[in-house]
Amino acid sequence: MPTTHRVVIAVFPDVDLLDVTGPAEVFALADRETGGRPGYEVLLAGPEAGAVRTSAGVRLLTDLAFADTGRVDTLLVPGAVDMTGQGPVARIDAEVVAWLAATAPQARRVASVCVGAHLLAAAGLLDGHTATTHWSTAAQLAADHPAVTVDPDPIFVRTDRGRLWTGAGISACLDLALALVAEDQGEEVALAVARQLVMYLKRQGGQSQFSVPLSRPASARRDIDELRAYIADHLTDDLSAAALAARMCLSERHFARVFKQETGASAAEYVEAARVEAARRLLEGTDHSLEQVAAASGLGSVETLHRAFRRQVSGTPAAYRRRFRVRTS
Repeated sequence: MPTTHRVVIAVFPDVDLLDVTGPAEVFALADRETGGRPGYEVLLAGPEAGAVRTSAGVRLLTDLAFADTGRVDTLLVPGAVDMTGQGPVARIDAEVVAWLAATAPQARRVASVCVGAHLLAAAGLLDGHTATTHWSTAAQLAADHPAVTVDPDPIFVRTDRGRLWTGAGISACLDLALALVAEDQGEEVALAVARQLVMYLKRQGGQSQFSVPLSRPASARRDIDELRAYIADHLTDDLSAAALAARMCLSERHFARVFKQETGASAAEYVEAARVEAARRLLEGTDHSLEQVAAASGLGSVETLHRAFRRQVSGTPAAYRRRFRVRTS
């Protein structure tokens, strides 16, 4: 392992700005937390050395031309999209794809951010692997590359014995970069960086791109939004339909109709999904027993935890933990 992690980030016209600067800031904060031992050297590489205009209109200056990249420890690949009448379409830059095909095999670790997964796939680097990308282009990735197993849900996916990473879109670039730091420096450093970023929590790879509130339709009623916030903050309380209806001063029948109309789910379905999401976080980030996870998430018993997982995740809590638990290096 080199004393300095040499991170090369690909930049090219209309690249998503945050997908470049977000990870760079995470690596810089990791250096601040550790005193730079071992540190990160972050370099921007483009088709040519010089200014590159990003999707936000902000220009970045590359440090290297693709031809002069040299040794790469971590190769980070963001993406770019073209907006069409049918929505965003990932842009495939032939020059970037050719460079990736030549450079990635020599890198210790390769990671895509957002629609950068389409570039890795076009270079043949994702064939036979599971990958994720921004939810809005996941169908395109699956259609264009049938040899890739596309999972549109996770924050990030790690495969190829830990060498190949693909991340979801936009702010999830921070989660991916934090996971890379955790692998290099340990979980405590990654958590310290997350605190510096004032992130609500450090999300692990198994977590969905959407939390339960975000995955449901937006409500036109403030009282329903307030109730959703209440549910998230009181998962171990009595959240039965009767208790929630009483909290809103509605009859159970009227409450059930309003809640389903505003959220697309029954109160029981919504509460179970929120509790399973909390259980997933505990399984990903702690060594709590299943009894402790069931109690802390409001599911009560291990039997209820298993039943809820079968409905929500199509698997068992133990299998989920084996797949997604992130441990200190």
